[in-house]
Amino acid sequence: MIDDTNKNYRLIPVTNWNRYHDWPPIGGLRHLIFHSKKNGFDKVIKRIGRRCLIDERKFFEYIEERNAQNAQEKV
Repeated sequence: MIDDTNKNYRLIPVTNWNRYHDWPPIGGLRHLIFHSKKNGFDKVIKRIGRRCLIDERKFFEYIEERNAQNAQEKV
């Protein structure tokens, strides 16, 4: 059986993020990357040498998880 779960995603270099998405700005991404071990963003980034790529699908999963956590904290 072929696993198609990884078929529709792309790895986007941080410097090219705003070509595909308006939000967050590159500075915001760099902040998330800098604090990635504390905020859980490390599962979104792929490092190849000094290059840092954003897994687009995991980025939006991360945002959904954070929204769910914030909603639970407010209850």
